[in-house]
Amino acid sequence: MGIKSIFSILLEKIFLKDLGAIKLNKYIFLLLLILISIPINETVDAKSKDSPQPLEEFLPEIGYKTVESALKDFEQHYKKELKLPLRVPPISFTHYFGRFNDFDGSFEVTMLNDRLPQNHFKIDVRPIQYKIPFEKYISNAFKLKDGSDAAYIDNPKFGFNMLVFERDNWQYVFSIDQDVSDKVTSDELIEIANSMDYPNKKY
Repeated sequence: MGIKSIFSILLEKIFLKDLGAIKLNKYIFLLLLILISIPINETVDAKSKDSPQPLEEFLPEIGYKTVESALKDFEQHYKKELKLPLRVPPISFTHYFGRFNDFDGSFEVTMLNDRLPQNHFKIDVRPIQYKIPFEKYISNAFKLKDGSDAAYIDNPKFGFNMLVFERDNWQYVFSIDQDVSDKVTSDELIEIANSMDYPNKKY
């Protein structure tokens, strides 16, 4: 197995792990992207040697696609509409990806910036019966506009600050890299969650 295959598998495992089980290190993420792009034969051109494989080329290889397409897969699987927020964090992103994981039935939206790795926001949604327990990590509790209870988690072990809540029989987890938590605070995450109550167009 070549170096590209090994690191592709490793990076996929990082993306598939639940946040409760792994702290995603953004610098390792970028390093792996660079290693994946290392040419494995002499015929690769100079441009490939100098730059990593773009996210829009690599991430589709491990199941990521447009948010709209992944959302359609998720809704067709459950035969139920999924509400997503209209707001996003007030930081810049270069890429938006979605993925429906039919192994555990979850849906993910990932927003990334390939120039600013700390600009990383995720939305994870899964059925209530498969929800991840976060009770022992809760730092603060809030009430959303629709009356739902929301738990805020800022435990350093995760590398992300999270807002967790349930509605319409789904568990939602909003995750923001802790390195931008001064810009994307708990109040910002609550505003994003509350934006789900406005008329919602699909991505």
